[in-house]
Amino acid sequence: MTTTLFTPFTIRGVTARNRLWVAPMCQYSAVAGVPQEWHHTHLAQFASGGAGIVMAEATAVVPEGRISPEDTGIWNDEQRDAWAPIAAAIRARGSVPAIQLAHAGRKASTWSPFAGERGSVPVDEGGWPTVAPSAVAFDGYAEPAALDLAGIDAIVDAFAAAALRSLDAGFEILEIHAAHGYLLHEFLSPLANHRTDEYGGSLENRARLLLRVVDAVRDAAPDVPLFIRFSATDWADGGLTVEETATVARWTADRGVDFFDISSGGLVAHQRIVPAPGYQVGLAHHVREHAGVPVSAVGLIDTGRHAEDVLRRGEADAVMSAREWLRDPHFALRAAGELGADIDYWPKQYVRARRRH
Repeated sequence: MTTTLFTPFTIRGVTARNRLWVAPMCQYSAVAGVPQEWHHTHLAQFASGGAGIVMAEATAVVPEGRISPEDTGIWNDEQRDAWAPIAAAIRARGSVPAIQLAHAGRKASTWSPFAGERGSVPVDEGGWPTVAPSAVAFDGYAEPAALDLAGIDAIVDAFAAAALRSLDAGFEILEIHAAHGYLLHEFLSPLANHRTDEYGGSLENRARLLLRVVDAVRDAAPDVPLFIRFSATDWADGGLTVEETATVARWTADRGVDFFDISSGGLVAHQRIVPAPGYQVGLAHHVREHAGVPVSAVGLIDTGRHAEDVLRRGEADAVMSAREWLRDPHFALRAAGELGADIDYWPKQYVRARRRH
């Protein structure tokens, strides 16, 4: 059977073997920002399972950009060197290794889900002061400091340095994280950005930091596929809208961004979301149609048939999944069987299980 899901997708000369990709998923298992053996096994298994692209988790460009003290980073060479064999393992199994570069902003320095506590980690327990566009806290978290212009410049430089280290580590795709209530999303949304200088107010001003980060990363990595993850809407009155996201997507595409990973929410605790299978697909479709850019869709897409239908309807160019890959690290192999797609990248060690009878 001919499928859309199992056709290759090429960006700047980098080809993913299919359009079913692994979304970045925090593991809260790093030590001083250094990925561990867990990360190696976790990510490599998805490549063995047939993924087209395997995206490493939100990886901080500076220490204070981590969501939790247990998050990964790529602000130093030790971290770069620990990522290198992980990227190589993904590539050796036929997938494209990708990494998401991030700064958590006012949602940094929080307890990991394994800690049994919620909110900000106190400084005397391993936490740190946080920064944001404005001194406005996320509900239940510590109040951040508003970034000054020097601090903004330093963050732009940190993203560029992280991009270079990522390439040295062997990653072939870079993604800028501008979603889920983290720093670049905070600047985009009027619910978190109350600035009155050139970084606040109009949409153009609120997008200024993101545009500078895009320019800096593109200058550091001129020939590498560059993605952005957006939260297309805040799901809250007065927040970022999908129409604004489409506009910013067009601006960033004009500056060299190749692909758009469309999610939603995460900025405020009072967001109003009703999750259902494919509930964010319409947002991806809107950005695709109104910005004229390629997009991936996410959000409770957990069967090959559903993913195939999204692509065949022209709502997205690829599908990213997260939890379904955790439930089944061979999701792509299973989806190929479900759709009757004839693929040639079953691991030879597993071919005996390709057919049930």
